[in-house]
Amino acid sequence: MPLVTTTEMFKKAYEGNYAVGAFNVNNMEIIQGITEAAKELNSPLVLQVSAGARRYAKHTYLVKLVEAAVEDTGLPIALHLDHGDSFELCKSCIDGGFTSVMIDGSHLSFEENIKLTKQVVDYAHDHGVVVEGELGRLAGVEDDIKVSEEESSYTRPEEVEEFVSKTGVDSLAIAIGTSHGAFKFKPGQKPNLRFDILERIGELLPGFPIVLHGASSVVPEFVDMINEYGGNIPGAIGIPEDMLREAAKMAVCKINIDSDLRLAMTASVRKYLFENPGHFDPRQYLAPAREAIKSMVAHKIKNVLGSNDKL
Repeated sequence: MPLVTTTEMFKKAYEGNYAVGAFNVNNMEIIQGITEAAKELNSPLVLQVSAGARRYAKHTYLVKLVEAAVEDTGLPIALHLDHGDSFELCKSCIDGGFTSVMIDGSHLSFEENIKLTKQVVDYAHDHGVVVEGELGRLAGVEDDIKVSEEESSYTRPEEVEEFVSKTGVDSLAIAIGTSHGAFKFKPGQKPNLRFDILERIGELLPGFPIVLHGASSVVPEFVDMINEYGGNIPGAIGIPEDMLREAAKMAVCKINIDSDLRLAMTASVRKYLFENPGHFDPRQYLAPAREAIKSMVAHKIKNVLGSNDKL
């Protein structure tokens, strides 16, 4: 089975009131852990690559690893560029085998965002690739994306119809209160997703797939484990999983998860090396790290996304 686009999986997710998980990948063990969980639970899947991951692991290695996962599992997997910030980057990924790209023009003016997004859409559609655009800005840090709370902004529902119509995007990332990274909220601050904005956008764009970025829940178990075994991560509050599940029952068809994977993997590696200080074989500590990723993804599929048994 070749790599697929997200068109059909998003259509089924919208109609079935669930979301597809889009998990960020950086190496073989992460890809294996994610895809093994999805295979066991019969879940559709998006594997996504940030510009930083692409620099770290190199484009060709990541594409071949994802293609190997497709061959190994038989899953319908979309390979997606996360937060592409230029036409050139999106074009490189399209030409290099990605089936989906995101062009993030949210830092631009509304008019400039439309212009850049349409340029990417025109090229992508000519090559059979789908495009995710973005309106609104999420606060937080993820690789090269750094947006302060002051610079963040909610998506304006009154702009979405014009943006989608003029650009031709296939899905739209919106800002309703999620945040990139593990440090999402200040001490004492509670998460508050703007379901009123999501509901209004769903009314304006019936049947159109919406995307949530910055949706990791920052599981305290893994933060505590990292700190127990020599780390120094302050307590953090993520997005409550019941809120994400509610969004998945509405217009949200894709939920991005990255920080939770990093925390699970790092906690596992720290624990193993702390308990086995004489071990130096990477296979010894990466194997349980892969299992931690698998467990985390299985939990998300069943309890947040609702995408199990949806193939």
